[in-house]
Amino acid sequence: MVNRKVSLLAFAILTIILTGCTEKLPTTYDGDAKIELMAVWDTSTVEGITTYIPLKNAKVILSSEYGISVRTTDENGKMLISGLPSSTYSISVRMPHPLDENILLVGSVRDREITTGKVFTDTVIAKPISSTGISINEIYASGPVNSIFYFYDQFIELYNASDSVKYVDGMLVMRVSGNNEGGKGPGADEGDDGDIDGVTYAFKFPGNPGEHNYPFYPKTFLILAQDAVNHKNTVSASIDLSNASWEFYNQFSANDIDNPNVPNLINVRADKTVDFMINLSSDVIVVSSGVDSNWVDGIDISTVIDGVEYQSSLTVSKTIDNRVDRGFVLSPPKYGGQSMQRREPGADANDATLDWEIIPKPTPGYQ
Repeated sequence: MVNRKVSLLAFAILTIILTGCTEKLPTTYDGDAKIELMAVWDTSTVEGITTYIPLKNAKVILSSEYGISVRTTDENGKMLISGLPSSTYSISVRMPHPLDENILLVGSVRDREITTGKVFTDTVIAKPISSTGISINEIYASGPVNSIFYFYDQFIELYNASDSVKYVDGMLVMRVSGNNEGGKGPGADEGDDGDIDGVTYAFKFPGNPGEHNYPFYPKTFLILAQDAVNHKNTVSASIDLSNASWEFYNQFSANDIDNPNVPNLINVRADKTVDFMINLSSDVIVVSSGVDSNWVDGIDISTVIDGVEYQSSLTVSKTIDNRVDRGFVLSPPKYGGQSMQRREPGADANDATLDWEIIPKPTPGYQ
C-alpha cells in the first residue's frame, strides 16, 4: 500500500514537470523597445521655402524615468536605439547652426509612450533658437565631497549669450520654494493671475531696472557666490570663490560673510536673517528684471528673465510654470561635488530636462 502511494506521488510529480516543460517561453522581455529617429533641419526661414536638411552627427538626448542618455545621429541624420525598457520618453535633437555660433538648432518630442516589442518611429524637425540674452547657466547646490555637511560653497552662474552689453542694475535673484502646503508647488502661478508665487529668498543687484551702472559683457559669465571666499580652506574638495563676480550678502544678518573685494547682492526681505541658501537636491531659482519687486503677491511672469527648477528624481511632478520652463533639471546627489549646467552656454530651449546636464565638478566662470 505504501509503495503504491509512493508510485502515485512520483507519477504526479513527473506529470507536473513534463507539463511545465511543454509551456512556451516568453518571446519578449521588458527592455526590447526600439526608437528609429530621423532628424532634419527646417531651413524655410533661411531660404523662404520649406526645405529639410538631415542633421548629421547631431546630439540626441533621451529622458525617461530611467535617466538621461546622450546619443548621436549618423551621417544621414538617422539614429536607431534598441534594448530600451518600456517608459514615457522625451527626445531632443540639437546641434550648432553651421553658419552662426549664436544659434542652436533644436527639435524635440515629449512624452512618447514606448513599449517593449514595439518600434517607435518619428521625424524630429529642428528649428533655430537664438541665444539673445541673459540666462542661468550653472547651479552648484550639492556641496563638495565631505563628512561635515558643508555646502556653503554654493553658487549660481549667469551667462550673457548675446552680442551686446546687458545691465544687471536692479535685477532680482530669488529662491522660490513656497506653495508647498495645499498649493500648486514651487514656481507655480498659485492664483492664476500671471505671477510666480512662493518667493522665499530675494536678493537684489544694486541700482534700479533700466539704469546702466553694472554692465554684463557679451559671452561672459557672472558668478553669484553664497560666500565669496576660498572654500578649500575649510574643505579641500571644495572650490575657490574668492574672485566671484558678486556675493549674496544679507545686511540683516549679524554674522554673514562679506568679502570687501566682491560687490554685493543685498537682501530685500527684512524678515529673512540668514544667507542666500538653496536646497541641495530640489529647488526653483528665478532671475527677474526687478521691475516687479513686490514678492508678497508674486513676481510678474512677464518680468522673469529665466527660471530653473531642479529635482533629485525624474519621476516627480514639475511645478514651475510652463511659461518659465517646460521641464526640470535632474540634480546630482548631496555632497557629491557635482554640479548642474546647460549643455551649451546660454542655450535655452525652454525645457530644462533636455537643456541641462550633470557635470563632474563645478565650473564657475567657464564651460
